[in-house]
Amino acid sequence: PVPTISWRKVNGHNPSKARLRKSQAVLEIPNVQLEDAGMYECKAENSRGRNVFRGQLQVYTYPHWVEKLNDTQLDSGDQLRWECKATGKPRPTYRWLKNGAPLWPQSRIEMVNGALMIHSVNVSDAGMYQCLAENKYGTIYASAELKILASAPTFPLNQMRKTIIVTKGQEVVIECKPQASPKPTITWKKGDKAIRESKR
Repeated sequence: PVPTISWRKVNGHNPSKARLRKSQAVLEIPNVQLEDAGMYECKAENSRGRNVFRGQLQVYTYPHWVEKLNDTQLDSGDQLRWECKATGKPRPTYRWLKNGAPLWPQSRIEMVNGALMIHSVNVSDAGMYQCLAENKYGTIYASAELKILASAPTFPLNQMRKTIIVTKGQEVVIECKPQASPKPTITWKKGDKAIRESKR
């Protein structure tokens, strides 16, 4: 006699969107998602007996960004840390490009699981960077620009006053605020002699 057919997802529930067609002989899952993956069982039975078939559904996905890069501006000597994260099945692997050319690990440059670190950046590190996340189904790109600030100390906005008049016994504050990149070392002199810290 014509068998009765039933479907079930082993160790889980059938997807709510699943449809049965052709006297339940065909199981259809529209718009398949990662959570639909698993072992499915088809059971056919009639008065003469029953038979069971099991099949594994594996779902693969194109890489998709979870975390991208942002344009960054650093002082010369700072450390850069960029991280790009993508999901996908199989899990994506990462590559880096600088100005369109492959970037490789060097003494100052580390690349680990989508993270790029450049220690003590300098002007030569400036440029356009791309992170590539790829699996066998596709490749996606994220781009960002790295700008390096490097300038000698200047006092265009914070000129020191040439003359400061104070009453004996009062406190005086003299500020030295140069613009510079990287952050400059500041020293003080009175005449030709270096000033050392004291109680006052």
